[in-house]
Amino acid sequence: MLIPDKCIVNLIRKHHVLTIATASQNRPYCANCFYIYLEKENLFAFTSDKDTRHISEIMTNRHVAGTVFLETNIIGKIQGLQFTGIISEPTTEMQKKIRLLYIKRFPAAVIMNTTFWVVEPLFIKMTDNKFGIGRKLLWEKGSDSVITDKHSV
Repeated sequence: MLIPDKCIVNLIRKHHVLTIATASQNRPYCANCFYIYLEKENLFAFTSDKDTRHISEIMTNRHVAGTVFLETNIIGKIQGLQFTGIISEPTTEMQKKIRLLYIKRFPAAVIMNTTFWVVEPLFIKMTDNKFGIGRKLLWEKGSDSVITDKHSV
């Protein structure tokens, strides 16, 4: 299955900041980025300059991890996801599509001169306590989503 479960997609669409984590020479690093989500392609897209640490690090290791979450201290409202994936610079045609969608969501980006990047998720673990505390929805590229309990993740 290319596209994650609708519950996962809905959570991704509700939010606009992701944390992307990279690693180089056994040193982890993370950065927060505004993103858009391309559902048909199952891609996160964000913008970042090539001279940033996280982008420099992906030149030697394209595997990344990340999170998207709702910040709350109410246990019953906790929701978020963790993912792993592959980051790359999109093709010229995809860059044009992403730029239009990105500016539509973040109009201030029209003045930015930066590079777009995409993350293709390979694995997603979603927590949404509306399912029940400790329950997870898992998705892996090429498989169907499953709900599991906190002890099996």
